[in-house]
Amino acid sequence: MNTVYVGMSADLIHTGHINIINEAAKLGDVIVGVLTDKAISSYKRLPYLTYEQRSIIVGSIKGVSKVIAQETLDYTSNLNKLKPDYVVHGDDWKEGVQAKTRQSVIDTISQWGGELVEIGYTPGISSTQLNASIKEIGTTPDIRLRRLRRLIDAKPIVRVLEAHTPLCGLIIEHAKVEKNNAVNEFDAMWSSSLTDSTSKGKPDIEAVDLTTRLQNINETFEVTTKPLIYDADTGGKPEHFALAVKSLERVGVSAVIIEDKIGLKKNSLFGNDVTQQQDTIEDFCHKIKVGKNAQVTDDFMVIARIESLILEMGMEDALNRAAAYIEAGADGIMIHSREKSPAEILEFCDKYSRFEKRVPLVAVPSSYNSITDAELSEAGVNVVIYANHMLRAAYPAMSKVAHSILEHGRSKECEDNCITIKEILDLIPGTR
Repeated sequence: MNTVYVGMSADLIHTGHINIINEAAKLGDVIVGVLTDKAISSYKRLPYLTYEQRSIIVGSIKGVSKVIAQETLDYTSNLNKLKPDYVVHGDDWKEGVQAKTRQSVIDTISQWGGELVEIGYTPGISSTQLNASIKEIGTTPDIRLRRLRRLIDAKPIVRVLEAHTPLCGLIIEHAKVEKNNAVNEFDAMWSSSLTDSTSKGKPDIEAVDLTTRLQNINETFEVTTKPLIYDADTGGKPEHFALAVKSLERVGVSAVIIEDKIGLKKNSLFGNDVTQQQDTIEDFCHKIKVGKNAQVTDDFMVIARIESLILEMGMEDALNRAAAYIEAGADGIMIHSREKSPAEILEFCDKYSRFEKRVPLVAVPSSYNSITDAELSEAGVNVVIYANHMLRAAYPAMSKVAHSILEHGRSKECEDNCITIKEILDLIPGTR
């Protein structure tokens, strides 16, 4: 029989996919190349289902003889191995991000006389609408929890933005930019102790307790689907940290970050201008182990935040702590700096890359904000957190509007600084 190759994401299976497989089966033996998470994430969102789940589903469809992995958006590698007589695809890839892929397929199969067969688009089906419907339905704690690890495995860098209210979460959920034939979006949310405290008018000294912060997280989870990383400051006493891990994991938080300091919390960006004391390596390793022993699933992550560069303890101390924390079971390392230049972060990344045993690396470029996420990724960073920008953006905007109303005795002059009522209502699910 002739060999027919079909490449597909197969995340949201619909009649269009079935039609393509049926048409392909008329031409010969159908091999479906299911795109991996990494391949799909190279140009759009992470799929809802894992590669393993999608492969099982596709393999169960009548007419499919075999399923293999397609590791990249480009078909070339699989086509050269299989040398199929036909490649079958929908005709919706002639323009946009996949136009280059289409031409590559034509050029490759022409070498052995293969033929591209394009099937007409199935009317009445929209993956965009299906995706929107799924977002409206929401997600479950276990699916949200494990999503962060999947993102880290699939993407060159995971972008995380601070969310101190459910409205912030909705903005993060929907923010997208098309760039270089790919869709850039935020992958996860950051629950910052700084912005949680400040939004309530309280000092950033761990004054807002876990229960209060969890209530805010639950409200945010009600209207969003993206995973969340929790800023737990020092984590408190090891016994308290164990309870926090259980509570966070139960509601579907994906990761907790704890910093290696002790005593009353002071913001790291103050550095040595205020009294801050770093924990011993031994005691902090004990806290990491207590947290890891408390979690129920393998998906939850305990990430260790190193304050050595903040407190001017030196690069060697930071590297020694990273190695010790990894050995203690940390699922990730966050390296922090208050320098305006990214130089010391890049130095750490370079030396960290030589570690025999590594875990995902997290950076928070609040002070060294000239560096791009692409540059951080190239340096070896896996997760970038924009840790306080939503709150910092909201305050000056609200202050400007308030002063304008007082100045003019009416709201007309500040109207350009406000979105319309319709726009804000459209952001809220279920309003219409």
